[in-house]
Amino acid sequence: MNLLSRYAECIFWMARYMERAENLARILDVHETFARDTRGATNWFSIVQLNADEKDFFSRHDRPTAEAVIHYYMFDGQNQNSLLSMLRMARENARTLRPWISTEMWTQINVFHNKLLEMSVKDVATQNLSKVCTWIKEECQTHTGITEGTFYRDQGWYFYQMGKYIERADQTTRLLDIKYHTLLPSPVEVGSTLDVSQWTTVLRCTAGYHAFRRVYPRGMSPATVAGFMLFNEGFPRSVVMCVRQIDGVLTRMRSRYDLRGGSAAMERVDELLAALLSRPIDAVLRDGLHEYLDWIQQQLNIVTTEIAQAFFGVQPPLAVQSQSQ
Repeated sequence: MNLLSRYAECIFWMARYMERAENLARILDVHETFARDTRGATNWFSIVQLNADEKDFFSRHDRPTAEAVIHYYMFDGQNQNSLLSMLRMARENARTLRPWISTEMWTQINVFHNKLLEMSVKDVATQNLSKVCTWIKEECQTHTGITEGTFYRDQGWYFYQMGKYIERADQTTRLLDIKYHTLLPSPVEVGSTLDVSQWTTVLRCTAGYHAFRRVYPRGMSPATVAGFMLFNEGFPRSVVMCVRQIDGVLTRMRSRYDLRGGSAAMERVDELLAALLSRPIDAVLRDGLHEYLDWIQQQLNIVTTEIAQAFFGVQPPLAVQSQSQ
Protein backbone atom coordinates (compact mmCIF):
# COMPACT_ATOMS: atom_id res chain seq x y z
CA MET A 1 0.00 0.00 0.00
CA ASN A 2 1.49 3.34 -1.01
CA LEU A 3 1.72 6.09 1.58
CA LEU A 4 -0.21 9.20 0.56
CA SER A 5 1.93 12.34 0.43
CA ARG A 6 -0.11 14.13 3.10
CA TYR A 7 0.40 11.22 5.50
CA ALA A 8 4.14 11.13 4.73
CA GLU A 9 4.40 14.85 5.48
CA CYS A 10 2.46 14.52 8.74
CA ILE A 11 4.68 11.65 9.92
CA PHE A 12 7.83 13.58 9.01
CA TRP A 13 6.72 16.68 10.93
CA MET A 14 5.29 14.82 13.90
CA ALA A 15 8.75 13.37 14.44
CA ARG A 16 10.38 16.78 14.08
CA TYR A 17 8.06 18.48 16.55
CA MET A 18 8.51 15.80 19.20
CA GLU A 19 12.30 15.89 18.78
CA ARG A 20 12.24 19.70 18.94
CA ALA A 21 10.09 19.68 22.09
CA GLU A 22 12.51 17.38 23.90
CA ASN A 23 15.45 19.54 22.87
CA LEU A 24 13.77 22.73 24.12
CA ALA A 25 12.96 21.08 27.45
CA ARG A 26 16.63 20.13 27.78
CA ILE A 27 17.74 23.69 27.07
CA LEU A 28 15.28 25.22 29.55
CA ASP A 29 16.22 22.70 32.22
CA VAL A 30 19.95 23.24 31.93
CA HIS A 31 19.58 27.02 31.74
CA GLU A 32 17.52 27.06 34.93
CA THR A 33 20.57 25.70 36.72
CA PHE A 34 23.17 27.61 34.73
CA ALA A 35 21.38 30.99 35.02
CA ARG A 36 21.84 31.09 38.77
CA ASP A 37 25.19 32.83 38.29
CA THR A 38 25.60 36.61 37.95
CA ARG A 39 25.12 36.46 34.17
CA GLY A 40 21.68 34.90 34.41
CA ALA A 41 19.89 37.48 32.22
CA THR A 42 22.34 36.91 29.39
CA ASN A 43 21.94 33.17 29.69
CA TRP A 44 18.14 33.33 29.42
CA PHE A 45 18.37 35.65 26.42
CA SER A 46 20.62 33.14 24.68
CA ILE A 47 17.61 30.81 24.37
CA VAL A 48 15.81 33.52 22.42
CA GLN A 49 18.86 33.98 20.21
CA LEU A 50 19.22 30.23 19.73
CA ASN A 51 15.81 30.14 18.08
CA ALA A 52 16.23 33.49 16.25
CA ASP A 53 13.14 34.80 18.05
CA GLU A 54 14.47 38.22 19.11
CA LYS A 55 12.01 40.31 17.07
CA ASP A 56 8.95 38.29 18.03
CA PHE A 57 9.98 38.05 21.69
CA PHE A 58 10.51 41.79 22.15
CA SER A 59 7.20 42.55 20.46
CA ARG A 60 5.55 41.12 23.59
CA HIS A 61 8.20 41.43 26.32
CA ASP A 62 10.36 44.33 27.48
CA ARG A 63 13.24 42.30 28.90
CA PRO A 64 14.44 38.69 28.65
CA THR A 65 13.85 37.86 32.31
CA ALA A 66 13.60 34.26 33.41
CA GLU A 67 9.83 34.57 33.84
CA ALA A 68 9.31 36.15 30.41
CA VAL A 69 11.48 33.63 28.57
CA ILE A 70 9.96 30.65 30.36
CA HIS A 71 6.41 31.80 29.60
CA TYR A 72 7.33 32.55 25.98
CA TYR A 73 8.74 29.07 25.40
CA MET A 74 6.25 27.14 27.52
CA PHE A 75 2.78 28.60 26.98
CA ASP A 76 2.82 31.31 24.30
CA GLY A 77 0.51 29.93 21.62
CA GLN A 78 1.51 32.73 19.25
CA ASN A 79 5.14 31.59 19.40
CA GLN A 80 5.60 28.73 16.94
CA ASN A 81 8.70 27.66 18.86
CA SER A 82 6.91 27.25 22.20
CA LEU A 83 6.35 23.82 23.71
CA LEU A 84 2.62 24.37 23.60
CA SER A 85 2.75 25.11 19.86
CA MET A 86 5.04 22.17 19.15
CA LEU A 87 2.83 19.71 20.98
CA ARG A 88 -0.29 21.16 19.38
CA MET A 89 1.23 20.63 15.93
CA ALA A 90 2.48 17.14 16.84
CA ARG A 91 -1.02 16.29 18.07
CA GLU A 92 -2.71 17.66 14.95
CA ASN A 93 -0.38 15.62 12.77
CA ALA A 94 -1.07 12.55 14.91
CA ARG A 95 -4.81 13.15 14.55
CA THR A 96 -4.46 13.09 10.76
CA LEU A 97 -2.42 9.90 11.11
CA ARG A 98 -4.96 7.94 13.15
CA PRO A 99 -5.32 5.28 10.39
CA TRP A 100 -1.52 4.87 10.33
CA ILE A 101 -0.30 5.03 13.93
CA SER A 102 -1.05 2.82 16.92
CA THR A 103 -3.67 3.68 19.52
CA GLU A 104 -0.86 3.88 22.07
CA MET A 105 0.97 6.54 20.05
CA TRP A 106 -2.14 8.68 19.64
CA THR A 107 -3.20 8.33 23.28
CA GLN A 108 0.21 9.28 24.64
CA ILE A 109 0.55 12.42 22.47
CA ASN A 110 -3.03 13.46 23.22
CA VAL A 111 -2.67 13.06 27.00
CA PHE A 112 0.74 14.78 26.94
CA HIS A 113 -0.69 17.79 25.10
CA ASN A 114 -3.72 18.05 27.38
CA LYS A 115 -1.65 17.91 30.56
CA LEU A 116 0.53 20.75 29.32
CA LEU A 117 -2.61 22.77 28.57
CA GLU A 118 -3.74 22.34 32.17
CA MET A 119 -0.53 23.84 33.58
CA SER A 120 -0.35 27.40 34.86
CA VAL A 121 2.45 29.95 35.08
CA LYS A 122 2.86 29.03 38.74
CA ASP A 123 3.53 25.40 37.78
CA VAL A 124 6.60 26.42 35.78
CA ALA A 125 8.05 29.05 38.11
CA THR A 126 11.82 28.80 38.26
CA GLN A 127 11.75 26.64 41.41
CA ASN A 128 9.50 24.12 39.62
CA LEU A 129 10.92 24.38 36.10
CA SER A 130 13.44 21.57 36.37
CA LYS A 131 10.76 19.13 37.51
CA VAL A 132 8.44 20.14 34.66
CA CYS A 133 11.22 19.89 32.08
CA THR A 134 12.15 16.44 33.36
CA TRP A 135 8.51 15.40 32.88
CA ILE A 136 8.48 16.82 29.32
CA LYS A 137 11.70 14.99 28.42
CA GLU A 138 10.34 11.75 29.83
CA GLU A 139 7.09 12.15 27.87
CA CYS A 140 9.05 12.75 24.65
CA GLN A 141 11.19 9.71 25.37
CA THR A 142 8.04 7.71 26.11
CA HIS A 143 6.74 8.74 22.69
CA THR A 144 10.00 7.56 21.13
CA GLY A 145 9.76 4.22 22.93
CA ILE A 146 6.11 3.66 22.00
CA THR A 147 6.86 4.57 18.39
CA GLU A 148 9.80 2.16 18.31
CA GLY A 149 7.68 -0.63 19.70
CA THR A 150 4.40 -0.12 17.82
CA PHE A 151 4.95 1.77 14.56
CA TYR A 152 4.59 -0.58 11.59
CA ARG A 153 7.79 -0.74 9.50
CA ASP A 154 6.50 0.54 6.19
CA GLN A 155 7.18 3.77 4.32
CA GLY A 156 5.83 5.81 7.21
CA TRP A 157 8.57 4.52 9.50
CA TYR A 158 11.24 5.83 7.15
CA PHE A 159 9.66 9.29 6.99
CA TYR A 160 9.50 9.34 10.78
CA GLN A 161 13.21 8.52 11.01
CA MET A 162 14.12 11.18 8.44
CA GLY A 163 12.22 13.86 10.32
CA LYS A 164 13.72 12.87 13.66
CA TYR A 165 17.33 12.86 12.50
CA ILE A 166 17.11 16.05 10.43
CA GLU A 167 15.70 17.87 13.45
CA ARG A 168 18.26 16.37 15.82
CA ALA A 169 21.20 17.37 13.63
CA ASP A 170 19.83 20.89 13.22
CA GLN A 171 19.33 21.35 16.97
CA THR A 172 22.86 20.15 17.74
CA THR A 173 24.36 22.76 15.40
CA ARG A 174 22.24 25.54 16.91
CA LEU A 175 23.29 24.64 20.42
CA LEU A 176 26.96 24.70 19.47
CA ASP A 177 26.53 28.00 17.66
CA ILE A 178 24.93 29.85 20.56
CA LYS A 179 27.67 28.73 22.95
CA TYR A 180 30.46 29.78 20.65
CA HIS A 181 29.13 33.26 19.93
CA THR A 182 26.95 34.24 22.85
CA LEU A 183 27.85 32.60 26.12
CA LEU A 184 31.59 33.25 25.98
CA PRO A 185 32.06 36.97 26.74
CA SER A 186 35.70 37.44 25.78
CA PRO A 187 38.78 35.55 24.57
CA VAL A 188 40.34 36.10 28.00
CA GLU A 189 37.95 33.57 29.52
CA VAL A 190 38.79 30.71 27.16
CA GLY A 191 39.81 27.78 29.35
CA SER A 192 38.52 29.48 32.51
CA THR A 193 36.18 27.90 35.03
CA LEU A 194 33.31 29.80 33.42
CA ASP A 195 34.25 28.52 29.96
CA VAL A 196 34.44 24.90 31.12
CA SER A 197 31.12 25.30 32.94
CA GLN A 198 29.47 26.59 29.78
CA TRP A 199 30.80 23.75 27.61
CA THR A 200 29.60 21.30 30.27
CA THR A 201 26.18 22.94 30.01
CA VAL A 202 26.15 22.45 26.23
CA LEU A 203 26.99 18.77 26.64
CA ARG A 204 24.27 18.31 29.24
CA CYS A 205 21.75 19.98 26.92
CA THR A 206 22.36 17.16 24.46
CA ALA A 207 22.55 14.45 27.14
CA GLY A 208 26.15 13.99 26.04
CA TYR A 209 28.22 14.78 29.13
CA HIS A 210 28.80 11.21 30.33
CA ALA A 211 29.39 9.95 26.80
CA PHE A 212 31.93 12.74 26.30
CA ARG A 213 33.73 11.75 29.50
CA ARG A 214 34.03 8.18 28.24
CA VAL A 215 35.98 9.52 25.27
CA TYR A 216 37.77 12.35 27.13
CA PRO A 217 38.15 11.34 30.80
CA ARG A 218 40.20 14.46 31.57
CA GLY A 219 40.15 17.99 30.29
CA MET A 220 37.70 19.91 28.16
CA SER A 221 38.24 22.40 25.35
CA PRO A 222 36.23 24.00 22.55
CA ALA A 223 37.91 21.64 20.08
CA THR A 224 37.13 18.44 21.99
CA VAL A 225 33.50 19.36 22.75
CA ALA A 226 32.71 20.75 19.29
CA GLY A 227 34.47 17.82 17.63
CA PHE A 228 32.54 15.35 19.77
CA MET A 229 29.17 16.93 18.99
CA LEU A 230 29.89 17.29 15.29
CA PHE A 231 31.91 14.22 14.35
CA ASN A 232 31.75 11.45 16.97
CA GLU A 233 29.96 8.52 15.33
CA GLY A 234 29.22 6.81 18.63
CA PHE A 235 27.23 9.75 20.02
CA PRO A 236 23.53 9.50 18.99
CA ARG A 237 23.10 13.27 18.73
CA SER A 238 26.26 14.10 16.81
CA VAL A 239 25.71 15.73 13.44
CA VAL A 240 27.63 13.08 11.51
CA MET A 241 25.70 10.26 13.22
CA CYS A 242 22.38 11.91 12.33
CA VAL A 243 23.42 12.54 8.71
CA ARG A 244 24.51 8.89 8.36
CA GLN A 245 21.07 7.84 9.58
CA ILE A 246 19.34 10.15 7.08
CA ASP A 247 21.50 8.78 4.28
CA GLY A 248 20.71 5.19 5.24
CA VAL A 249 16.98 5.83 5.55
CA LEU A 250 16.77 7.49 2.14
CA THR A 251 18.75 4.68 0.53
CA ARG A 252 16.66 1.89 2.08
CA MET A 253 13.37 3.63 1.37
CA ARG A 254 14.14 4.16 -2.31
CA SER A 255 15.47 0.64 -2.84
CA ARG A 256 12.72 -1.13 -0.89
CA TYR A 257 9.79 0.78 -2.40
CA ASP A 258 11.26 1.61 -5.78
CA LEU A 259 10.47 5.30 -5.35
CA ARG A 260 11.60 7.56 -8.15
CA GLY A 261 11.75 10.72 -6.05
CA GLY A 262 14.42 11.70 -3.59
CA SER A 263 17.55 11.49 -5.75
CA ALA A 264 18.32 15.19 -5.22
CA ALA A 265 17.97 14.81 -1.46
CA MET A 266 20.22 11.73 -1.50
CA GLU A 267 22.90 13.57 -3.44
CA ARG A 268 22.73 16.50 -1.04
CA VAL A 269 22.99 14.21 2.00
CA ASP A 270 25.94 12.34 0.43
CA GLU A 271 27.71 15.65 -0.18
CA LEU A 272 27.04 16.79 3.38
CA LEU A 273 28.31 13.52 4.84
CA ALA A 274 31.47 13.67 2.73
CA ALA A 275 32.08 17.24 3.86
CA LEU A 276 31.60 16.32 7.52
CA LEU A 277 34.05 13.42 7.25
CA SER A 278 36.72 15.44 5.45
CA ARG A 279 37.23 18.35 7.88
CA PRO A 280 39.08 17.94 11.18
CA ILE A 281 37.76 20.06 14.02
CA ASP A 282 40.94 22.17 14.19
CA ALA A 283 40.36 23.26 10.59
CA VAL A 284 36.72 24.04 11.32
CA LEU A 285 37.64 26.21 14.31
CA ARG A 286 40.39 27.94 12.36
CA ASP A 287 38.13 28.81 9.44
CA GLY A 288 35.14 29.74 11.59
CA LEU A 289 32.80 27.51 13.56
CA HIS A 290 29.80 29.80 13.10
CA GLU A 291 30.14 29.79 9.33
CA TYR A 292 30.51 26.01 9.32
CA LEU A 293 27.43 25.48 11.49
CA ASP A 294 25.44 27.94 9.41
CA TRP A 295 26.40 26.02 6.27
CA ILE A 296 25.26 22.71 7.83
CA GLN A 297 21.92 24.26 8.76
CA GLN A 298 21.50 25.53 5.20
CA GLN A 299 22.23 22.07 3.82
CA LEU A 300 19.68 20.49 6.16
CA ASN A 301 17.10 23.06 5.07
CA ILE A 302 17.81 22.23 1.43
CA VAL A 303 17.45 18.50 2.18
CA THR A 304 14.09 19.23 3.82
CA THR A 305 13.03 21.23 0.76
CA GLU A 306 14.06 18.44 -1.61
CA ILE A 307 12.27 15.80 0.48
CA ALA A 308 9.12 17.96 0.46
CA GLN A 309 9.28 18.37 -3.31
CA ALA A 310 9.96 14.70 -3.94
CA PHE A 311 7.49 13.11 -1.54
CA PHE A 312 5.00 15.64 -0.16
CA GLY A 313 3.78 17.16 -3.41
CA VAL A 314 5.00 20.60 -2.34
CA GLN A 315 6.05 23.09 -5.00
CA PRO A 316 9.52 24.71 -4.69
CA PRO A 317 8.48 28.19 -3.39
CA LEU A 318 6.52 26.65 -0.50
CA ALA A 319 8.60 23.56 0.08
CA VAL A 320 9.50 24.18 3.71
CA GLN A 321 6.59 26.46 4.56
CA SER A 322 3.69 23.99 4.61
CA GLN A 323 4.59 23.34 8.22
CA SER A 324 6.81 25.60 10.28
CA GLN A 325 10.49 24.97 10.74
